[in-house]
Amino acid sequence: MSRAELRRGARLSVVQALYEMEIGGRGVIEAMAEFEAFWIGKEVEDIELPKAEIAFFRDLLGGVVREQRLVDRSVDDVLATGWPLKRVEAVVRAILRGGAYELAFRKDVPARAVISEYVAVARAFYEGEEIGMINAVLDKMARDFRADEFDTSTA
Repeated sequence: MSRAELRRGARLSVVQALYEMEIGGRGVIEAMAEFEAFWIGKEVEDIELPKAEIAFFRDLLGGVVREQRLVDRSVDDVLATGWPLKRVEAVVRAILRGGAYELAFRKDVPARAVISEYVAVARAFYEGEEIGMINAVLDKMARDFRADEFDTSTA
């Protein structure tokens, strides 16, 4: 399994863990342990869940929680006026938080790859307008956090 596939599995698991933490009121350590023991790379209810790069999973999940104020403020700044992050559906919120953390703190991953990967995660849950909204929000955040990756001027 390629590193890219393992990282995609980690991102999907992070989104699921963030959702579970929010809905179930779990802490990050408990969620991390549960996902590593019972979800990542396992078959659950006849669905084979993807394997994941565990260190990347831990960094993303722990980072979103550790940097949640900055992450949430960054997403709120991009969302439409009157639609703060807390009003967005929980899975969309988890996707945006994962993407925002990675854009802000994982400069080793190209911004366009981050956007593409979280749009792919969104497709696992949605078929409609949520995908376009996630793409647009992450694209705007990427251009804010990493303008140098989008600078098309020739020097």
